[in-house]
Amino acid sequence: MGTLQEVLGLMALVLGLGITGLILISERYRPFLALLIVLTNTILSSIPSFQALAGGQQVGLFNIPHFAGELSIRIDSLSAWFILIINFTSITGVIYGSGYLKAYSHLKVNRELHWIFYSVFHASMLWVCMFEHGLGFLIAWELMSLSSLMLVIFDFQNKSTLKAGINYMVQMHLSVALLSLGFIWLYVRTGSFNFEALGHLPMDDSSIWVFIILFAGFAIKAGFIPFHTWLPHAHPAAPSHISGVMSGVIVKLGIYGIFRIVMHLQHDWLLFGEIILILSMLTSIYGIANSAMKSDFKQMLAYCTIENIGIIGIGIGIGLMGIGNNNNSMAILGFGGALLHTLNHSLFKSLLFFGAGSIYQQCHTRNIEHLGGLIKKMPLTAIMFLIGSMAIGGVPPFNGFVSEFIIYNGLFKGLLGVQGITQSILIILAITGLAIVGGMSLITFTKTFGVIFLGSPRKEFYHEPEETSFIMLLPQYLIVAVMFSVALAPGFFFTNATKVVTGSFPVQLSNPSFSMTTVIDNLTNIGVVSLIFISLLISLYGIRWLLVRNRNAALYETWGCGYVAPIKKTQYTGQSFTRSFGLLFSFLVREKKSAEKIPKRMIYPAPYSLSTSYIDLLERYLVLPIAKRLTFMLNYFQFIQNGQIQSYVLYGIFFIILIFLGTAFNLIH
Repeated sequence: MGTLQEVLGLMALVLGLGITGLILISERYRPFLALLIVLTNTILSSIPSFQALAGGQQVGLFNIPHFAGELSIRIDSLSAWFILIINFTSITGVIYGSGYLKAYSHLKVNRELHWIFYSVFHASMLWVCMFEHGLGFLIAWELMSLSSLMLVIFDFQNKSTLKAGINYMVQMHLSVALLSLGFIWLYVRTGSFNFEALGHLPMDDSSIWVFIILFAGFAIKAGFIPFHTWLPHAHPAAPSHISGVMSGVIVKLGIYGIFRIVMHLQHDWLLFGEIILILSMLTSIYGIANSAMKSDFKQMLAYCTIENIGIIGIGIGIGLMGIGNNNNSMAILGFGGALLHTLNHSLFKSLLFFGAGSIYQQCHTRNIEHLGGLIKKMPLTAIMFLIGSMAIGGVPPFNGFVSEFIIYNGLFKGLLGVQGITQSILIILAITGLAIVGGMSLITFTKTFGVIFLGSPRKEFYHEPEETSFIMLLPQYLIVAVMFSVALAPGFFFTNATKVVTGSFPVQLSNPSFSMTTVIDNLTNIGVVSLIFISLLISLYGIRWLLVRNRNAALYETWGCGYVAPIKKTQYTGQSFTRSFGLLFSFLVREKKSAEKIPKRMIYPAPYSLSTSYIDLLERYLVLPIAKRLTFMLNYFQFIQNGQIQSYVLYGIFFIILIFLGTAFNLIH
C-alpha cells in the first residue's frame, strides 16, 4: 500500500470509474458493481486504518491545483475507528439494498441514481474522516450531505418524501454554515484551517466560541436536541437500508466531529464536560420518551437513535470531566464507553432498520397497530429483530450491555473522584437518568416486538406475508455475528477503544491511580458468563429438538376466556400498552386527539371515531415557530429572484462596483 495521498487518489479513481460503469452497465448488474466499488474503497481505506490503530499514524498531503492547493490528510486512531465502522455498515447496507430495491424494479431511473449516489456517499464519509484541513473537510462534508439527500429522496415522486428531503437539506446546510463559520474564525485567529490549530487558539474568552460554533454544527448532524428534528422525517422517507446506514454511521460523523474538536481543548474541560453531559441526558430522555409513544416503527427507531446519541454524549461528557478533574479512570472509561457504544449502536440500529424494511416490504405499512402475528410468517426476521431489541435495551448477554456497563463504570468512578457538591449531584442525576432511559427502552421495544410479531394479525393484507429473501437476511446474520463478538470478547474491543483515547486525549494508562487490569478482568468475566449462558441456551434448545423431533405437532387455538369467536380488534394495542407511560411523561410527550373521549354518562353512544397521536414538543413549539418567522421575513426579499435577466445583470454590476470601491478605499485587501 502506498502513501496516504495515493490511497486517496486511488479511492477517487475507483469512484470515478465505478460511476461511469454504473451509468453504462446493464441494470441487472448495477447492485453487484456498487458492491464492488464499496468493497474496493473499503479495502483501500481499511489497510491504513488498521495500521493507525496499531500505532502508526498515517499522514499526507493531497494537492488540488488551481483551487485549494495542498490539503493535509491524516488517519489517526480516531479516524480509523470511525472508518472501520463506516465500511462495515456500508457493506451490509449495499447487500441488503440489492435485495430491498428489487421491489422497485419499475423505478429504473431511481435505482440507477441510487447506486451512483450510494457509492459517492460511502466515499465521502471516508474522506470526512481523512481530511485534516478544514476546506477539504467541508468539501467532503457537503458531498456527504448532498449524496445522502439524494438517497433519502429515492422515491422523489412522492410529495411527502420530497418534503422530508427538503427539511433534511435545510438542516444539513445550517450545519455546513456553522462549520464554515467556525473554520473561518479558526483561520482568523490562528492562520490555519487544520483541526490541530484548535490546540493553538489563544486562551481567552473569544476562543471558546470557535468550539461552541463547531460543536453546534456537528450536533445538528449527530441529532442532539433541539437539532434532532430532521431524523424523525428523513428515516421514514428513506429506503430502509439507507435508514440503517444513516442511523448507523452518518449521525456518528457528528460524534466524530465532536471528538475531533474536544480532543484539542486546552482549557475549560470541566465546563464543556458538564454542558455536554446535561445536553446528552436531556437528549437521551427526550428521545426515548418520544420513541415509546410512536406507532410508526421507523419513526420510533429514529427517536431511539436520538436516545443513543445522548448515551454516547454522556460518555463524552464524563471523559471531559475526567480530564478536568485529573481523573484518568473517569476520562478513559467515559471516552472508551462512548467509542464502544458508537460501534454497538451502528450494529444493532442497522440490524433493526433492516428488520423494519423487511416488515414494510411484506406488509406495506409502518403502523404497528395494523400488524401482529408476524413471528409465524417471518420467524428469522423476528429472531433478528428480537436480538436487536434486546441489544439496544442494554440487556446481557448482548453488546449494548457492554458499552453501557463501561459508561456506568465511568460515572461511578467520577462519583468517587470529583470535587464539589455540584459535580456529585450532576453525576448522580446522570446515573439515575441512564437507568431510567434503560427502563424506557425496554418498554419501547417490548411494545414494538410484542405488537408486531406476537398475537394475531390486526388487518388483512393484499398478500400473505412471508420470510424475506436470503440476500436481505445475509447482512443481518453478519451484523449479529459481530454483535456477539463484542459481547463475548468485550475486553479486546475496549482495549482498542482505550488506544484511541490515549492517542487522542491527555490521559495515561500508566498512571498509578488507574489500572486497566480490573476493568479488563470484569469485561472478560462478562464475556465468559455470556458465553456460558448462550451455550446453555443452545444446548437446551438442541436437547428439546432431539426429544420432540419425531413427534407429531398438534396445533390448538389459544384459550379465549370462553369466547369462541375472538375479535382481532380486542387485542392489546401499542398505544394502550404505553398509555400510562404517556400520562406519566406528559411533560415530554403531548397527546393530540381528533375528538374528545366519550363521556362516561353516555350509556348508549352513537357511532364514534377517535384517533390519537403524539407530537414532538420541541418541533411544534420551538423549531416550527422559528421556521415560520424566518419564512415570513424572507418572503419580503422574493422580489430579488424575479426571473428577469436584466435584474440579474444589474446585481452583477452592483457587486462589481462594490468590489471596486472597497479596493479603492482599502476596505478590501
